[in-house]
Formats: sequence, structure tokens, C-alpha cells
Amino acid sequence: MTWIDVMEESRLPEGAREVVEVRGAAVLLIRHRGEIFAVAARCPHMGALLKNGRITEDDHLVCPWHRSAFSLRTGDVADWAPWPPLVGRVLGALRREHALPVYPVQVENGRILVGVD
Repeated sequence: MTWIDVMEESRLPEGAREVVEVRGAAVLLIRHRGEIFAVAARCPHMGALLKNGRITEDDHLVCPWHRSAFSLRTGDVADWAPWPPLVGRVLGALRREHALPVYPVQVENGRILVGVD
């Protein structure tokens, strides 16, 4: 595992979201309930930017465009393109279900580090 220094921890207060580049990949950093999560910045369903997605009570990130939902901890799909009912099923069928890539995070000396293989 290689740890990439992406930003100063103080730049990501509670509730903040920032897109950073990690080895050419856009990664969304989210501080939620005191934890820092790092996930792919775009939804694997249709490539929509996730930065403005809603976070549910059970720590799922919901795509603001197609409402696919993913676990912030594992990236597992909680719901795949459920809305609107008819269109969502059609759009969901266009692409197979794919988990949201997640990255390990650690804070060291006030810096946020994202792990990559």
C-alpha cells in the first residue's frame, strides 16, 4: 500500500466534501460524523459527480442524479438506479451493478493520506 498525501486535515471540517486527484483518479473526501471517507468521485452507474449526494442515516452516499446508493465504508451497492420508477429500471439495466471504489484513509501529522495499491 502506498499512502498519498492529499491535503491538510483542517481543510476538511465536519460535513465538508472535497474532490482531490490521487494518481490520476478523482477521489471524493467526505468528513461525516467525525470520520473521513475516500470514495471514487463519480458514480459507477452513469459517471455522475457524487460531491452533492445525500448521506443517509446508515452511512450510504446517494447519487444526486440517479439515486443509486453506496456504502461509504465498503462501496457496496445499497440501491441501484431506483428512480424514477420506470426510467430508473431502464437506466439501471443499461449498466450492471458496480460497487463504488473506496480508498483507505489515515491522518498523520495533520495531513490526510489516501492509500492506493
